[in-house]
This record gives sequence, C-alpha cells and structure tokens, in this order.
Amino acid sequence: MNNLRERWNALSRPAQWAILVPLVVLIYFLPVLNPPILATTGTDFPTAMFDVARYALVAIGLNVVVGQAGLLDLGYVGFFAVGAYVAALFTSPNSSLHKLPYLWTLPLAMVVTMVFGVILGTPTLRLRGDYLAIVTLGFGEIIRLIADNVAPLRGQSGFQAVATDNQGTPFFGNATQWYWLTVTIIIGILLLVGNLERSRVGRAWVAIREDEDVAEIMGVATYKFKIWAFVIGAAIGGLSGALYAGKVGFVNNQSFDVVTSMLFLAAVVLGGAGNKVGVMLGAVVVAYLPLRFVQIAEYNYLIFGIALIVLMIFRPQGLLGARQRLLAKGRQAYQRLIGRPEQLSGDSALASEPGGTR
Repeated sequence: MNNLRERWNALSRPAQWAILVPLVVLIYFLPVLNPPILATTGTDFPTAMFDVARYALVAIGLNVVVGQAGLLDLGYVGFFAVGAYVAALFTSPNSSLHKLPYLWTLPLAMVVTMVFGVILGTPTLRLRGDYLAIVTLGFGEIIRLIADNVAPLRGQSGFQAVATDNQGTPFFGNATQWYWLTVTIIIGILLLVGNLERSRVGRAWVAIREDEDVAEIMGVATYKFKIWAFVIGAAIGGLSGALYAGKVGFVNNQSFDVVTSMLFLAAVVLGGAGNKVGVMLGAVVVAYLPLRFVQIAEYNYLIFGIALIVLMIFRPQGLLGARQRLLAKGRQAYQRLIGRPEQLSGDSALASEPGGTR
C-alpha cells in the first residue's frame, strides 16, 4: 500500500487526473453497465449502488470527526437522522410544512445539523476519549427517542412520500438518478474536505489527533478546531440523511438505531481513519458485501466484528492508513533543528561561545 501511495504521489498532477477522470466516469456508469460480477441478488443493482454511495458520504463526514480530529463519535446516526427528518418535514404531504422543493432541503438539512453540532459540541467537546464517546452515543439515542415521543415527528408512523411535490410527483423516478446525484455531491465534498486537510484547519486537526495536550501547549486553539470538525462532520451527516430520506421516500424513528451508527463507524475503522479513499473503501465493504452475498447477510455483524478484531491485530491503521506526509515532514524538520542546535535560539549560540552568558 505504501509503495502504491508513493508512486501515486510521484505522478504529476496531469497524470493523476488522466487516471482519475476515466475512473470517475466508470463509477458514474456502474448502475447502467451493471457488470455481472458485481450484480446483487435481492436488491436491484442501482439501489445497491446508491446504498454504497450513501455510506461513502456518511463515512467521509464521520472521518472528519474521527479520522482527522481524533474525536470518537458513537452517535453519528443522530446527525443522519436530523437531516432525514428535515427533508421529511418539508417535502412530505404528512407534514404541515410541505412547502419546499426537495433540492432546497439539502442545504437546509446541512444548516440545521450544523446547529445541532454546535449545541452538542459546545458543552461536550471539553470531554475526551471514552467520556466523549458515551455522550455522543447518548445523543444518537436521544434523537431517536425524541422522534418517537414528539407528536409532529410521527414516531413509528413516520412520513410517507418524502421528496414529492404538491402533485405527489417524486423528485427522481429511479435509483440510478439518486446514485448520480449522490456521487456528484461526494465529489464536491471530497474537494472541500481535501482543501481543508491541506489548510491550517487540517494541520490543527492532525495535531489534536496525535496529541491534544501538546497541540494546546504549542498554541493550537484545540477547542475551537474540535468544534469546527464536529460541525463540518454534522453537516455532511445531515446531507446524507436528507439524500437517504429522498431516495427511500419514508422516514420513521426505526431507521436510526445504535447498530446503524456502529456500521458507520465500522466503515471508517475498516477503511482507515484519516484517509478519505480508505473510508470510502470501508463503506463499500460494509454496504455492498451484505447485498452481494445475501446468503451470509444475517451474519454480517458477526463477520464485521471478526474483521475488525483481525484488522486491529494485524493492521490497526485500517485497509488504507492515514497519510503521514505531514507528520513525516514535521519530524524531518525537527531532526534538522536538533542536528544544528545553534539555530534553535540566539541564547544557544551565545552559550556556545567562550565566555558567553545567558
């Protein structure tokens, strides 16, 4: 894997694009081509591909929180649920708010989940490790229970005909179109997240992930950047929930349980937390394999559990580990400095001279 990554990084940008563009075109046309080797049983192939794309988008959002900033979030399904309910409330005829075109609900779902991210993150991101994990797990359950007990959210009855207009016409007529929309959004999110990773924000996230105490000592505003990670991850989760609600056309509180949240996290851990391509690969494993091999679908949780244990023993960084170029450059710069201590400070240079004083 490392050799392949080094060879990819050694390629020029035009050469990389020459490989990526045909690959993206192939990904777009997978539901149309329907390769026999990839065909699914029990679920039509375009729907299966939409589920894979949906999981990939969720994994990218959760990777910002878990992989980039190192914040263990066990209740990410809560943000997913908020986005789904926003789409349902504004596009289902079961709701009195059925007044917005479906596409308008996508940015609205992101904004609303960002607000929820701030509400949850402001008091809880001062916690770390297991304590943060427990609080986020509780958040996911609270959202599900609120949907069950607050009358306008319709509990188990849910919302039907989500993403339809006033005449009852669905936004898209088939799963292939939903898949194309989701893949297009994934490309846009990847560009956004990639730019963030290479920015000051991304470097702060890496510093927090590696050692929060040291990052804070070095002047990184850790609390602020953790809020940023939580809010951005929440927005992507809400967006994926709105897409899910539009495609399925039905939303109730039974779709957002703890098991779903664990599957989201399993995709990130399996693929490689901190690596965008890796977490999408993990999403393919988690979403596609149960649809491809239906005979073992009832054992998928057992299989994923065993896979995670084996992975943690033999390859704890996941199938594709996080990129270490930033950390490697930092170590090289530090080694150059300690190899020439006179560059560390003027005081060190004075102390090295005969009769020098501090």
